Amino acid sequence: MYAVDPGDEGRHEPGPDVWWNESWYLDFVADDGSIGGYARLGLYPNQSVAWWTVAVVGPDRALVEAVDLALPLPLGPADMDIEAHGTSLACVIEEPLQAMRVVSSGPGTRYDDPGDVYLHAPGDPVPAPGSSPVHLDLDLVWRSDGRPHHYVRTTRYEIPCLVEGTLAIDGEPIAITGQGQRDHSWAPRDWWSFDWCWFAGRLDDGTRAHGVDIRVAPGLRLSFGYRQGPGGDAGDDIGGDDVGIEDGLVVDEALGDHGFPTSGTIVCPPVGLDLAVEPIAFAPLRFDHPDGRIDHFPRAMTRFTATDGRTGLGWIEWNQVQPQPRPDAD
Repeated sequence: MYAVDPGDEGRHEPGPDVWWNESWYLDFVADDGSIGGYARLGLYPNQSVAWWTVAVVGPDRALVEAVDLALPLPLGPADMDIEAHGTSLACVIEEPLQAMRVVSSGPGTRYDDPGDVYLHAPGDPVPAPGSSPVHLDLDLVWRSDGRPHHYVRTTRYEIPCLVEGTLAIDGEPIAITGQGQRDHSWAPRDWWSFDWCWFAGRLDDGTRAHGVDIRVAPGLRLSFGYRQGPGGDAGDDIGGDDVGIEDGLVVDEALGDHGFPTSGTIVCPPVGLDLAVEPIAFAPLRFDHPDGRIDHFPRAMTRFTATDGRTGLGWIEWNQVQPQPRPDAD
């Protein structure tokens, strides 16, 4: 674990890989647990394309998503704003490592069943059953609420945050006051190579927990993350403990309909992390490779429960590379 350079908040010179990607990922959960969501801007400069995904969901709300994986890149080499296909978006670093604002407006889709997201590739003109068009507006600010954490083995950092602002679905405004996570990474991102699980949450005593369990191959797993104690801020004098995860993290899950995990456990003995996982609202995505490979990406607003009874909310995701059909035998 080492300090995050404030200069890394902006864009970076791309590497040569066709799937080299720079992304800003931000999620939130309202304090009362009634609503949550996420936004992601992903730039693929070697393909001259940008990916934009926004999702809003809750335990008693239908899923709303705005997804466009064919936007043009921002015009300037340092810009993080786009206007095309009826969508306008701006990702603004208001203060490096302290505050980031996301403002967007554009078309979206409401799903009665989040599993229907998997029925069609993004951009398919055929609507999923039980879906309907909506307009989605977002204006949220993520303010740092802990120490920015840079991964040791890759170009990526994560920041626990407090989140405030508004969103609107078909013009109906919803005020958001809550907490969440934001991250920034710049490296090749091949969604179809291996599975992983990522999570971030805040327990009711203020403890922050984040980790990623990368499942490279059977018997080969890599892990990163942190546990930060309550009372922290974004400066040098963080309250409580601040422990990085470099190995020993294991996430297990039980799968239900659509491959959505229904429950799980997060265990990392080196940092004393032992959590039960209860997904409470799903906001999945589907990614289609040009060669026909398909990736399912169930993301879920989640309740975390520690063995000592502490509870909290956050987000968890699984990257699920789908099996390739076997060619017919001659």
